[in-house]
Amino acid sequence: MARFQVGVQLEPQHCSIDDLRRAWREADDLAVDSIWIWDHFFPLWGGDPDGSHFEGWSLLAAMACETSRATIGVLVTGSSYRNPDLVADMARTVDHLSGGRVILGIGAGWCERDYREYGYEFGTAGDRLRALDSNLARVQARLARLNPPPMGRLPVMIGGEGEKVTLRLAARHADMWNGFGPPENFARKNQILTTWCVCVGRDPATIQRTVLLNQPGDADRLEEFLEAGAQHLIVPCGAPFDLGPAKRLLEAGTQA
Repeated sequence: MARFQVGVQLEPQHCSIDDLRRAWREADDLAVDSIWIWDHFFPLWGGDPDGSHFEGWSLLAAMACETSRATIGVLVTGSSYRNPDLVADMARTVDHLSGGRVILGIGAGWCERDYREYGYEFGTAGDRLRALDSNLARVQARLARLNPPPMGRLPVMIGGEGEKVTLRLAARHADMWNGFGPPENFARKNQILTTWCVCVGRDPATIQRTVLLNQPGDADRLEEFLEAGAQHLIVPCGAPFDLGPAKRLLEAGTQA
């Protein structure tokens, strides 16, 4: 079995701040490779759609100060929710708080309610992808100008599976790409990303391939995901934050 990394995404819905703090401390103590929060403003599922929910980047700053091992990030930041120069500055600042452990996850955004209720223009998928393209350039330009700069090379993760635009942008800009299951889907999207890398003159091996195991049964198909090209498997975890699936992946990894 190929070696792989393990992450957890803590869903900041239907829970308290104390619940989240206990969860990210436990995940860090488990020695997972990465801990993530999502970037939404309301619960997505699993209960009252107006239930308790917390904002991702504020949580990430707290996580930076209360963990010490795992890389941390927002999986993934909605590109048009915040000024991209500000996003770069936020990521740099949290990177310093964490001792250089931040991954800047970013994507085009998709949840209409987030846009509508917070006053952002939802537009079309094409509008959001064009915004992602221009915002990525602004983020990278601002990162290069900040004083002090990030503590190291602040990796950029692009999330999404759009074959014509998102994967092309990942080939151009990303250090990491995040896709989804099942393994057959991930294998196909992974190959398309590799093809785009060749088209833009990028070594495909320079992009780490990550997958969010958010479909029923995904966590039980480890070897299939590895065969499909996944290198970093991320387990979603909602309240009450049972980290058992992540523990099982970590145990499997020790046998690889």
